[in-house]
Amino acid sequence: MRALTLLSLVCALAIPVAGCGDDDDDGGNSGGGSADTQTNESSGGGASSGGGGAAQTLKLAADPGGALKFDKSSLTAKAGKVTIVLDNPSALPHAVEIEGNGVEESSSTIGEGETTKVSATVKAGKYVYYCPVDGHKAAGMEGTLTVQ
Repeated sequence: MRALTLLSLVCALAIPVAGCGDDDDDGGNSGGGSADTQTNESSGGGASSGGGGAAQTLKLAADPGGALKFDKSSLTAKAGKVTIVLDNPSALPHAVEIEGNGVEESSSTIGEGETTKVSATVKAGKYVYYCPVDGHKAAGMEGTLTVQ
């Protein structure tokens, strides 16, 4: 297990040199993208207006110890505009992507101490959120977003 963690760390450190985060297997965002880069915006009242109610902000963080996992394996939201804010206390680069039911939106890749966010308009159903940095999803850095 320790060797796998060390191998993951070595691979993750090599990724930024190779152009971290822009290797999207299915051609990128189809809707022009809703990702914002490195924001520290407060999640106050969700000032943006969406068609189906108030916008929701969900908070997520990468594991501070360097394990390839988020602090939450599931999130719940109501249909409408959802924003996932990702904090990265880890030395490894991370991002977050929402995918499912015709939605595919991703954030920028960030380093230690940075914050990013991704927004999508979602309808009732199940979605997956994951880290799109090479190898992170396969190592288990993903979760389920349930929209009611």
